[in-house]
Amino acid sequence: MDATVTVTAVGQAGPDTVAIELESPSEFDAQPGQFVKLSATVDGEEYSRFYTISSPDVEGTFELTVGIDPDEGGPFSEHLANLEAGDELAVVGPFGSDYYEGEARVVVLAGGPGVGPAIGIGERAVADGREVAIVYRDDAPAHEERLDALSAAGATVVVTDGSIDDAVADALTGASDEQVFVYGFADFVDEATAAVEAAGVDAGDAKVENFG
Repeated sequence: MDATVTVTAVGQAGPDTVAIELESPSEFDAQPGQFVKLSATVDGEEYSRFYTISSPDVEGTFELTVGIDPDEGGPFSEHLANLEAGDELAVVGPFGSDYYEGEARVVVLAGGPGVGPAIGIGERAVADGREVAIVYRDDAPAHEERLDALSAAGATVVVTDGSIDDAVADALTGASDEQVFVYGFADFVDEATAAVEAAGVDAGDAKVENFG
């Protein structure tokens, strides 16, 4: 899909984090865990960035969770943070093969911006009647209300700003129908896959999206 889409809502999702809801074009078909490319012209300059879908589905609308770094974010991040309903963005996608496919049990390990796909996958899997465990590391967590709702719905949710090793070991069962997902920047991906291996599970079977 390559389209210009309309912003339907923008809201705070946590410290320096916004959730942008966009109208889904009729041909748009994406799954939780996939990502899209957003583009816009800001002060005469063209900018593009990739963001992972954070809604459980894309029926009617879809959501992207965007972290705004006040020191290093730049003009495009500021532009996204100041969007309002009715504004437009160019969207291309979806991209990515490491997404939810109806697995019986999902374990999502998320670092920082990985919370977006974590809640999207978690909400979709809970709605499908699947087992869900989420381990999320961030010193300023986002989407806390939705994480609390997932916990109330029966998901196992651990939020920490420290080591994830024990939480990963507790979350993993090693069952053949269990799928591990890892989303985050490179250092978190390395730590998460090491924790999976330490728990006796083959990290090579994990679906991993490295944000760089």
